[in-house]
Amino acid sequence: MQHDLIAQARTWLAEDPDPETRDELAALIEAGDTAELAARFAGTLQFGTAGLRGELGAGPLRMNRSVVIRAAAGLAAYLKAQGQAGGLVVIGYDARYKSEDFARDTAAVMVGAGLRAAVLPRPLPTPVLAYAIRHLGAVAGVEVTASHNPPRDNGYKVYLGDGSQIVPPADGEIAAAIAAVGPLADVVRPGDGWETLGEEVLEAYLARTDAVLASGSPRTARTVYTAMHGVGTSVLTAAFARAGFPEPVLVAEQAEPDPAFPTVAFPNPEEPGAMDLAFATARRAAPDLIIANDPDADRCAVAVPDAATEGGWRMLRGDEVGALLAAHLVERGVSGVFAESIVSSSLLGRIAEKAGLGYEETLTGFKWIARVDGLRYGYEEALGYCVDPEGVRDKDGITAALLVVELASVLKEQGRTLLDLLDDLALTHGLHATDQLSVRVEDLTVIADAMARLREQPPAVLAGLAVTSAEDLSQGTPALPPTDGLRYHLEGARVIVRPSGTEPKLKCYLEVVVPVADAAGLPAARARGAELLAGIKRDLAAAAGI
Repeated sequence: MQHDLIAQARTWLAEDPDPETRDELAALIEAGDTAELAARFAGTLQFGTAGLRGELGAGPLRMNRSVVIRAAAGLAAYLKAQGQAGGLVVIGYDARYKSEDFARDTAAVMVGAGLRAAVLPRPLPTPVLAYAIRHLGAVAGVEVTASHNPPRDNGYKVYLGDGSQIVPPADGEIAAAIAAVGPLADVVRPGDGWETLGEEVLEAYLARTDAVLASGSPRTARTVYTAMHGVGTSVLTAAFARAGFPEPVLVAEQAEPDPAFPTVAFPNPEEPGAMDLAFATARRAAPDLIIANDPDADRCAVAVPDAATEGGWRMLRGDEVGALLAAHLVERGVSGVFAESIVSSSLLGRIAEKAGLGYEETLTGFKWIARVDGLRYGYEEALGYCVDPEGVRDKDGITAALLVVELASVLKEQGRTLLDLLDDLALTHGLHATDQLSVRVEDLTVIADAMARLREQPPAVLAGLAVTSAEDLSQGTPALPPTDGLRYHLEGARVIVRPSGTEPKLKCYLEVVVPVADAAGLPAARARGAELLAGIKRDLAAAAGI
């Protein structure tokens, strides 16, 4: 066993084109560190609907140049099998460790396989890549990013020519093509032959961002902005300048790309502590709102002044921003379909119904939301918003920020705030309170055990509310293809439990709806909502054994 492991590692080492990971692996072999070698060679990083994502390092269970070259070769083979030989593949990348190397390797493999390749000019937001695919008439796109994962991670996200991320069966077919790639030495990788795009592709994207705003709308709201050490600053500030918004006050410590993400434990606005520097900056600058992007700027977080919150600032939940943007678009008189994933708040459906607009629920992820026929607006509770589906068929933290700040400006002119509009929505549709129980694990069997336990012994009551129906989403529903998840409907509440597709987490999404008779009843409704969510969270954790 140990001998086989060392032999396997030596075979990998002989092929590895990267001096850094070669040195790392050679040191492990030399030290005879079989535990660490086993952790890296116990399988291969699986290519799925999120593409690839994992920790950087040597070996088939890590993100490295060998793994990326194989992934690119498999993607190229898939595209050629689909009759796309000679087609253009556009490649973007963020500012993480190795991202530029992975982008360059991908371009080389595409050219070597007889496709054309074009690489974005520098680290840029993921939505710029999603836009460029359709703008340039590409047959596919690749974005090298691990989004908001920890600094040690990187990833590889694949889009097809429609500009949206891959879904089954394409993911399985690409995975099979990757598995069929032979020795790396046989993968042709020329030293040139691809195009490095100029700033014109970014200019075209920025010109498109203006389209999300209403002509002549107020542009007065003042913002504090953080890029969370990612690639958003230059693009967002350029978009704000074009739109005529006041220049954002930057969170200086987080404004420039830095793959070490030195000021945050996790570079995700939703994580505890990630927004502390933004709040501190806002207390000095006194803006109307805070906007935060995640490191690849496809997500948008919003915080608002709130005297009732410790520190004076409150992060809005993704569901709150999702509802606010929907209400704003309805007020502007848009037509089309509103869509969201099943883990997001049911409030969107009520807003769409009242406005006479179409509404659809999809599986989790913008790869599904973006495919809804007639889509005008889509969102997901994890801070993702698609506000210009004709331009970007994915979540886009830049255009979402523009739309939020336009809404804040409209309300400011009326002497009102985003919180006032949330109150209006609660009075019209009932108070929709959402929360999440999220458990990060080292051992993935913890997640499998929790799902098995809930399937075998589904809870009958949560927080004193009877469970009126339980669905095992792995069986599929009339409206949804199968997915690993459980959905419980309660009297006035809903719970969905699923393993994360991109992180070692079990995620439970909770929503309660509390009727509100009038404005005077809002505080009591909020208190009741918070009490029910806390109770559901407690009882669900016990039922799942987590």
